[in-house]
Amino acid sequence: MEYRKLGNTDLALSAITYGAFAIGGNMWGGNERKDSIAAVHASLDHGVTSLDTAPFYGFGLSEKIIGEALQGKDRTKVQILTKFGLVWDGSNNGKGEYFFDAEDNGKSLPVYKYASKENLIKEVEESLQRLRTDYIDLLQLHWPDTTTPIDETMLALQQLLQQGKIRAAGVSNYSVEQLQDAGKTITPASNQVPYSMLNRSIEKEMVHYVREKKIGIIAYSPLERGLLSGKYFSGAKLKDDDHRNGYFGQFDPEAVKTLLTALAPLAEDKGASLARLVLRWTTQQPGITVALAGARNAEQAASNAKSMDFTLTQQELDFIQAQLQQL
Repeated sequence: MEYRKLGNTDLALSAITYGAFAIGGNMWGGNERKDSIAAVHASLDHGVTSLDTAPFYGFGLSEKIIGEALQGKDRTKVQILTKFGLVWDGSNNGKGEYFFDAEDNGKSLPVYKYASKENLIKEVEESLQRLRTDYIDLLQLHWPDTTTPIDETMLALQQLLQQGKIRAAGVSNYSVEQLQDAGKTITPASNQVPYSMLNRSIEKEMVHYVREKKIGIIAYSPLERGLLSGKYFSGAKLKDDDHRNGYFGQFDPEAVKTLLTALAPLAEDKGASLARLVLRWTTQQPGITVALAGARNAEQAASNAKSMDFTLTQQELDFIQAQLQQL
């Protein structure tokens, strides 16, 4: 495993960081608690020291599972990355920016983006309880909230830094312009953004900006929620309540299948699965600090970690680039 400095902080994150969205269950067709805990433990056993979660994942369940899984572990050797700013329980009293309706056991819950100081402080205390810890290594704004001034949010994060409740402050899904506005108060340690072989939009402007400002990039959905693993072209099925039934529809299945077919011999040459090849490619792209990789069980978690067991040469990277240009 490689460990990489995050922005201008003293945090060193594992290049493959465990993504805990799916173990929350909601939107992913559920998951067994014992399998989720086993996935976290397997990640740690294979050198993954960084765990990325959020209150919204399972409406608190993902954070609770992370907290449970870390009992008895050396807290100083694990980096907990969580978020704030998505409210689903009505505690925002209609304030914030409406996002979408989520479903919880058949009940529709309106989700709001809400990044006020008051809400931030409240959410952090709740996350600390669920995670069973007294500090968060990286706290990230989950989504921009257009109803709250950016400087209000950044000043609140600065306060938490001073109090020692968080070690670093980051954002997610921010544009370059929003990063510039945030930088008038504090420079975020990182920006968590979508990035994959099928979605490389950040290469146009974002990568240059964050490298110049020494801001880390945490790449989410590098496998496009499993699509780039290839398993959904070889018989794997999704549950009816899995959000990916609709999500995958944005991609041309034949183009993706052609890409994976072209990459398969390289993966085989590396003794790796397609998923591991894709994850390794992601970690070797300019500006990318870490790649998030979700896992529902120990086997998947161990496989993700092994993505760092090999390196792609420049010639191999050029070959992949040539395939991507044909998409």
